[in-house]
Amino acid sequence: MSTYELPRPEPQTAERLRKALLTAGFTADGLLELLGAPAYAALARGETVPALRATRGDGALEALVRLFLLQQPVPAERAEQFLPLPEALADGWLARVDDDVHATVDIRPYGGPGEEDWWIVSDLGCAVGGRDGAHRGGEADREVVLGVGGASTTLAGLALRSPVRNALDLGSGSGVQTLHLSRHATSVTATDLNPRALRCTRLTLALSGAPAAELREGSLYDAVRGEGPYDLIVSNPPFVISPGARLTYRDGGMAGDDLCRGLVERSAEHLADGGYCQFLANWEHREGEDWRERVSSWVPQGCDAWIVQREVQDVAEYAELWLRDAGDHRGDPAAYAERYDAWLDEFARRGTHAVGFGWITVRRGGARTPAVLAEEWPHPVEQPLGETIAAHFARQDYLRSVDDADLLAGRFVLADGVVQEQVGTPGSEDPEHVVLRQQRGMRRATSVDTVGAGFAGACDGSLPAGRILDAIAQLLGEDPAVLRARMPEALRLLVEQGFLEPAG
Repeated sequence: MSTYELPRPEPQTAERLRKALLTAGFTADGLLELLGAPAYAALARGETVPALRATRGDGALEALVRLFLLQQPVPAERAEQFLPLPEALADGWLARVDDDVHATVDIRPYGGPGEEDWWIVSDLGCAVGGRDGAHRGGEADREVVLGVGGASTTLAGLALRSPVRNALDLGSGSGVQTLHLSRHATSVTATDLNPRALRCTRLTLALSGAPAAELREGSLYDAVRGEGPYDLIVSNPPFVISPGARLTYRDGGMAGDDLCRGLVERSAEHLADGGYCQFLANWEHREGEDWRERVSSWVPQGCDAWIVQREVQDVAEYAELWLRDAGDHRGDPAAYAERYDAWLDEFARRGTHAVGFGWITVRRGGARTPAVLAEEWPHPVEQPLGETIAAHFARQDYLRSVDDADLLAGRFVLADGVVQEQVGTPGSEDPEHVVLRQQRGMRRATSVDTVGAGFAGACDGSLPAGRILDAIAQLLGEDPAVLRARMPEALRLLVEQGFLEPAG
């Protein structure tokens, strides 16, 4: 595979190129319409044959897909019909070889949350997912810049999107998160240890017509020493736990999960009051340790946090995943086995038997009794989750502010999208279990007793919680005082998990 210098981010050329891409329909919607859902999904998996078959036509869109996503040459005479060819060649977006032009970078259409048409610029062969890994050969491996992947879209869906003054993207890569931040932050700073990644971020912003960001070269927080504080920090960091820093985009070069620990521990130093830090992370599961306690211990004093583990892999699965990501499975079998063995040696030395993957949100709140929740949640969720995450921290604030008497005096409403399921033997008079289930956000489910189900169903904001419990006690023939005494704990849990919301 040929390696080209990255294009120059000349604003006028980027603007003309963007208009040409729009005119040709080289957008996320246009790509889906041209390829069809099966070929579009195959392209995301790195399988190009269906897309090649779908782009045999002579239209401009077909040519752009072959040029920028499939790395196919296009006759220069044809490209000149729908691209500003002289400027694209002069600024390095394209390279000419005989009578053909070749793309020097991958350009992937990407739909913004407000129906914006954006484009992500990455290294050749890295715009879509693939089974062959990121291997390019030699030193080029270290500085390769990937396009949009599953981790990128996951973090984009998790991030809070309320307007902020200062935002920071740690480890910007191709600029996906920076692009999102540009919609709702007055000022955006992007950092990366890889100077090539910063150049791709600049190209992504320019081609997408987004405001320029402040770019800082350096490792994570070190790149913004003395700057900030920030209202929002997001990061898809090089979190992979590996025996060496072979690939800059994924291997942080620190022992074990020290990189992710440092991100959490140092977050408060760079956050404004009430600011959030959100990132994806890996953490070790060590013999004799509870991962929840271990990761929770990273949270800075006075900060709230929500730590969610989405997946766990044993060390063999984990090593195989990232060896394939690097393309090692395609090379010398002896070298592959040696690298595999080195991963397992490193895990054995550290007493690590598995690795967890998930997301961490830290809020600098200054509470006297911070709320730190670490939980395992492998179940399906509904993205985007930014509003769900913000609501979680708002509920923590509320629960800290009320004692049991205030709780019973409060009025509540059933959250949108909550349904009730009854589980029991067919034909039985009473259900064995009553389950409340969320159909949105985290899609939680919780079992409740008859009182809990009746209470939740009666919460429409019109009556205080205590009055509802008194009515239920009368119906069931129970002592109202006893019911009031035992219900606050269950009520707090229903509020904390988002089944009930304080009215107003």
